[in-house]
Amino acid sequence: MNRILVTITSLDQHFDEIANGGDAYRPASCPHCQSGGLWHHGCYHRKADRSEARRNPVAILRFLCNACLRTCSRLPACIAPRRWYDWAIQQVVLLLLLAGVSLHQSCRQTGCARSTLRRWRDWLQTRSAQFSFFLRSRLPELGRLPEPDFWPQVISSMSLARVMTQLNQDLVVP
Repeated sequence: MNRILVTITSLDQHFDEIANGGDAYRPASCPHCQSGGLWHHGCYHRKADRSEARRNPVAILRFLCNACLRTCSRLPACIAPRRWYDWAIQQVVLLLLLAGVSLHQSCRQTGCARSTLRRWRDWLQTRSAQFSFFLRSRLPELGRLPEPDFWPQVISSMSLARVMTQLNQDLVVP
């Protein structure tokens, strides 16, 4: 099961889908036991990002498996799993760092903490080989890019949200 729902790309679409019952978020089968027929089981609230306080917290629908009694949920593509920052901010930060801008300067330009930027940089470096393998296998045009130019080219040519939703089909991100 993909934890990120590719078709919901904005918070407005997310709110509209929830108002209409949220069936787009319902998985076809349980990610734990593969049984079908999950039931709507309330929601939990989380911050979508740090920029729009008027929309936070955002309701995330939960679903219960009748067979194994475990719950699961899916996020819209506009909300990064396990992170408080929007994908767009993370993309800007990674582009700056990949271009050789220092952590200190990137911190000044984006307003994010240096420890956060360092964590994102290290996260991408640690998973770079695995991520690039899956991206190259899904998007053949990326296979021709040499390794030093791979990430700057990928992140500048498509949104980080799209990259992560592609990776989410095979891996757990972030």
